[in-house]
Amino acid sequence: MKELTSILKIVTLEKKDILLSIFFGFLAGIAAVGLFGSSGYLISRAALVPPLYALTVLIAFLKLFGFVRALGRYAERYFSHRATFTMLSNIRLAFYEKLEPHAPRLFQRYRSGDLLARIVGDVESLQNFFLRVYYPPVVMVIIFLATIAFTTIFSLGIAVVLLVGLLLTGFLIPFLFALRQRKIENRVREARGELSTDVTEFLYGFRDLKIYQQLEGKELELEGSSETYVREQEKQGKQRVYSQSMNTFATLMISWVVTGLGAFLVSEGDLNGLFLAMLVMISLTVFENAAPMAVLPSHFDDSRRASKRLFNVVEGVEGDQGAAPLSGETPYGFQLDKVSFHYPDEKRDSLRQVTIDLSPGSKTAIVGPSGSGKSTLMQLLLKVQPATDGDIRIDGKPIASLDQESLWAHANVVLQETHFFFGTIRDNLSLAKEGLSDQEMARALEQAQLSAFTLDDEVFEKGENLSGGEKQRLAIARAMLRGERLWMLDEPTSSIDALTERDIYHHLFEEAKEDTLVLISHRLTGLDRMDQIIVMEEGAVVETGTYDQLMTKQGYFYQMKQIEKSVFG
Repeated sequence: MKELTSILKIVTLEKKDILLSIFFGFLAGIAAVGLFGSSGYLISRAALVPPLYALTVLIAFLKLFGFVRALGRYAERYFSHRATFTMLSNIRLAFYEKLEPHAPRLFQRYRSGDLLARIVGDVESLQNFFLRVYYPPVVMVIIFLATIAFTTIFSLGIAVVLLVGLLLTGFLIPFLFALRQRKIENRVREARGELSTDVTEFLYGFRDLKIYQQLEGKELELEGSSETYVREQEKQGKQRVYSQSMNTFATLMISWVVTGLGAFLVSEGDLNGLFLAMLVMISLTVFENAAPMAVLPSHFDDSRRASKRLFNVVEGVEGDQGAAPLSGETPYGFQLDKVSFHYPDEKRDSLRQVTIDLSPGSKTAIVGPSGSGKSTLMQLLLKVQPATDGDIRIDGKPIASLDQESLWAHANVVLQETHFFFGTIRDNLSLAKEGLSDQEMARALEQAQLSAFTLDDEVFEKGENLSGGEKQRLAIARAMLRGERLWMLDEPTSSIDALTERDIYHHLFEEAKEDTLVLISHRLTGLDRMDQIIVMEEGAVVETGTYDQLMTKQGYFYQMKQIEKSVFG
């Protein structure tokens, strides 16, 4: 039950609709009992040829019950579904508010297809929580208790039979079937997650699969996942129908018992025969409210597991509640003291005992071979990942005490992989900040050596119509437009030719001359303008100094430089 705590808190926000749903559900149910009960009594009464006015009153009550039942059912459906849609909206908002600050690191813990299945499938599964789990038992119990109380006026024995029927069809049979249904539900959910993952990978990797002629094999895997999911769904459907059938069979048996017991009581003179048909009709009708209980355990377990899967995504991830914001008025400085980091479920440290000092307004290059921990270090500086060990400070303040969103808001960031949205160049540049003019965006394009583009040029989804170099230059233009005092650049020109790179860096360093700049690069050209060069290998800092100091030292950096010269001339 603890898995549903978060959902229950969200559901109870709609107190008004919940109470109205329960009230009108009870009204519709008790009106149906009254309608069929009075019709049974009317049949018995009419057989004795009573005065016409007596039948007229009974017919009027029948019409009243029919009207109230229809009105109550409509209102119950209206308020319950309105509560459900509002609840789903609140669940999505609550989930996204927790998910959004931690999205970058979550892709290292979950496959994108699995995340998609949780965000879409599990949220949709929770729509049944209120409609099928939360309020139907309440309505059923209230209607049964009211009906049993009414029945005791005529026969205590029949009232006891109805009570036993309530316990049997409302709780015992659903519980027994729920034990078996739980295993099937687990397999359905696992099959759905596997299918979602396979579909996502198939779509993302379609081009590569086509090029390497592996499309047919992947299609067979996808078909296998789909067939498994459909097969498990069929088992789930059959089990639910079986459960409902057994529940319906039990209600009919209860009605037969009521009929037999009622006939016996009439023969013994303990029950007026006029009321036998009424009591039988009541027993047939009241158990209609127990029908939803047949599928309640299944929906309860489904909701419980969906809630657990959904909110487990961000479980244990620390938030920034109460964290202090950054002003962004002056350039930041970073101090790292014996910082280590390893990714979840990995034994190898990506960073080992890193101690560096990035003073405010300084220009620092971080170089080293691929896999040396450069990009991981930048993630720690941007508070995308928390350090496993050690201390990171910004201007002397622990990074853990500072607001992550505020840090990102005051940084000009270019990552190795930058996402571009479907739209125009203007649309993608306007993400930098609000209120940008066309003149400012055109100037940024010119500085990034993209003057051949216009702001109205189209950009496909994920920038599919742009080359690797054009994507990087567009990302640089977007960073320039932010105009903040901290620059974080991760391989910003790796796909750009040397001449274009030189011109871009000229404008970039002119823009950032008073700011703190951190540049990660495989290339070693143009680093002589840096205040500090940090050389990394296998997650550790092996050298630190200016360009001239490192070249004079003739250590690791010098050897890398000589290799670069021999390869590229």
